[in-house]
Parts: sequence; C-alpha cells; structure tokens
Amino acid sequence: MKHKMRKQIRKAVIILFWLIVWQIAAVWTNNHILLVGPVQVLRTFVQNMMQPDFFKTVFCSFARIGLGFFLALCIGLLLGAVSYRFSVAQELLEPVMVTLKSIPVASFVVLLLIWFGSSKLSFLISFLIVFPNVYVNTIAGLKSADVKLLEMAKVFGMGRLNRFFYIYRPALMPYLSSCLKISLGMSWKSGVAAEVIGLPDFSLGERLYMSKIYLDTAGLFSWTLVIVLISYLFEKAVLLLIKIFGEWKPYPIAGVRSAHKEDLRGTDDAEEDKTVGRAIQISHIDKSFGELSVLRDYSLTMEKGQRYLMMSPSGTGKTTFLRILTGLDNGYEGTITGMPAHTGMVFQEDRLCEEYDAVCNIMLGMGKGKDKSWHKENSECGMNRARTVEYIRREAVKILPEDCLTKPVKELSGGMRRRVALIRAVMSVSELLILDEPFAGLDEENRLRSAEFLMEHLRGRTLLVTTHREDDVKLLRGVKVTLVF
Repeated sequence: MKHKMRKQIRKAVIILFWLIVWQIAAVWTNNHILLVGPVQVLRTFVQNMMQPDFFKTVFCSFARIGLGFFLALCIGLLLGAVSYRFSVAQELLEPVMVTLKSIPVASFVVLLLIWFGSSKLSFLISFLIVFPNVYVNTIAGLKSADVKLLEMAKVFGMGRLNRFFYIYRPALMPYLSSCLKISLGMSWKSGVAAEVIGLPDFSLGERLYMSKIYLDTAGLFSWTLVIVLISYLFEKAVLLLIKIFGEWKPYPIAGVRSAHKEDLRGTDDAEEDKTVGRAIQISHIDKSFGELSVLRDYSLTMEKGQRYLMMSPSGTGKTTFLRILTGLDNGYEGTITGMPAHTGMVFQEDRLCEEYDAVCNIMLGMGKGKDKSWHKENSECGMNRARTVEYIRREAVKILPEDCLTKPVKELSGGMRRRVALIRAVMSVSELLILDEPFAGLDEENRLRSAEFLMEHLRGRTLLVTTHREDDVKLLRGVKVTLVF
C-alpha cells in the first residue's frame, strides 16, 4: 500500500514539474500566439465549458467517433469469427483487409468526403481505422484456442455458447485487449482529424479549425485538452467493460443425467439409470503413422453396461485407440458400430479450463449432446442450475476437499486436478465412459476413494478404462482386454 502511494506521489510530482516548466516557458516567450501557459489554457477551458453549445459539440463528436468505433468492433468480431470458421470467407476478405491497411488515411478522407459529405466523415474514418485491427486480432485469438480443450468439448458434446465462454473467450481476450488499447486512441485521433478537414457542424474538429483561423492558441490547447480527456475516459470505460466481460465467470448451461434428477429433488434413493444403447462393435481396425503400424487388425466387442479394462505396455496404441473410438482420429481403416451419441472421458491429460473452478469444469461435461431428442428426455437442460451446482458440490466432496471446489483449477495440485477430470467424466450426460488411466498421480487412499466414487455413479453405463495395474481389474470388477496382438 505504501509503495503504491509513493508511486502515485512520484507521478504527481513529475506532472507538476512539467507544468511548471511549461508555465515558465510561456512567461519567457511572452507571446500568446506562439505559446500560452497551463494557467491560461485552464482559464480558456472553463470559459469554453460555459458556452451554451459546448456539451452539444462534445456529444456530437463523441457520437460520431464512438458509433464508428463500436460498429467496427462488432463487425470486426463477427467477420473475424466467420473467417475463422470458414476459410473461404477469410480468403474473400483478405484483399479488403490488405487494402484498408495499405491506403493512407488522407486518401480515405478525401474519397469519403466526396462520396458521403462532411457529416459522416469522422464516423467512417473511425470505422475504417478500427475494423481491420479488430478483424485480424479476432482471427488470431480464436486460432490460439487450446486444441486439446476443443477436443474435450467435442467429446463431451459441449454447446456452442459454452465453447465460446470457456474455451474461445479466454484465448481471445489478450488479443482483443491489446488491439483495443491501440485502436481506441487511433479512432479518436483519426476521427478528429477528419472533422478538421470536413468541418461538420458542432464538432471538436471544427473548434480546432476555428482556433487556428483566429490564431487562438489558448483555444487550440483547451479544445485539445477536451479531446484528450474524452479519449482517455472513453478508453478507460471500454477497457473496463472488456475486462469485466473477460473476467465474468458464470456457471455454464448444463444438462443433468436422469439418474440424478431424484438427487436434485432431495431424495437419496434414485433408481439406477437404464441408459439407451447397444453393443459397440470394433472390427479390424488398422492405424499407422507413416511406416509405423500402431494398430493392426484389432477387433473388440463391448456389451452395453459391461466394464472393460484395457492393459498393454506403454506405446502400444491405447491412447490412439481411444482417440479413434471417440472420433478424434479418423485416419484409420476398419469399422466401428454402435457408438452412443454421448460419451464421458478422462483424457491422458486433465484438459481442464484453467481459469475456472472445479464446479464449473464439472458442469462443462454436462453440456448438451448432439442427439437433442435423447438429451431432452434424459436431462434437465439447465432448468435448475443452482440445484445442479449444489448437487455437484455435495457429490464432489466425497473425493475432493471442499475448499478446493471454488478455486481456479490452475491453483490445485496434480492429484486434485485429476479427480476433477474424473468427476467431470462420471457426471457427464453420457452412455459410455472412457477413462485413460484415470487414477494416474493419485496416492493409494485417493485411488481407492476415486474408484468407489466411479462405481457409485456408474449406473449401468458401459465403461472402458486403460490401466497399467492388474489390481484395477478386481477393483472395478471388470473384464480385462489387451491391445497386444
């Protein structure tokens, strides 16, 4: 606190020093046309504020430049997202972006003045300055989204809104914030410059021009001070709104497994879920990476509701097989039939959204699946978000300390993060659970508790677990299968 106060005092002293230097220079020059001091500028500033059309002038310029900025922000974000999603859109817009970034602002000013007149000039110039920056940074931000989290979202059937808020938004915010810090100042500088050329009625640019005509240096400085203050306040307000949006952490829209409905209503004797499904038939799967054959003519039948534990040495293709099974890797030969529409998964890595707490990450696994008719019948689609949170907390404390549930998962230990990933998979709206070494990194006590938690919440779903431990077969009461052929 003291250090912060000292820093602020030091800044104030520096500003005061330069104001004194400015005043001394003005007195020494003794020519109000060449240079005026801060005292005279402040006096003129107050006099201008007393004029009846002062606030109308400020408002009109603010409306023109501000509207151009916000329109550029919205359209830049929209077209950036479209171009990220569809490469053909990016190719079509590429020449436009190159043109906007290459042509000098002065050329645009003259051309737009001819086409649209002076009243719309500052609005259009502000738009053209901001739009390319927002567009380019939106594409860069969306492309920086974590691919592993996007794969997680695909497996869990996460909805578009949840994907945007919890995966794309954190990736986009640094690019957007950096872009706006530059674009906000540029929009005001270019907008006011356009007003000086176009001279629309009731504009700050017009007041600067009239000060020049009448050699009113004090007026020129005072109107410049007005522009600087408005630009500064506008920048701070916009960046604050962006920061609030970036730091907003609502709990996601989530569905709840039908087996949990009774729990949400407060009863303890929920009937075991009889999930819809049939046997999963994996036939003659071949997968190679170049000359290296990872899977060769592999077949497996998984009956509905059975538990399978896959064991084989490291490097024999277990993770590759799981990626094929979940649709994350389509470069294989063979057939897979009977795969359910909804799958819960623990990946080899935890794949958690780092900035959000454990409850939020668990709820992300409850997102709507692709088969909306199944989901509508077997879930409560976010209808009871508060009670869903309450249920998750009540169940999660069985294997997690209560105080860690509201912390960002990046602050949790490796073992805690692994248990969050397990809970997310177990509580997902799914008919099949695929767990890639789910107990990795857990001590014996937490391993046993986690296995008990898994068995308690399995409720008739098909289970496929990869493991290196023989005793996991007995612990989970499953059937041992292997990838060694």
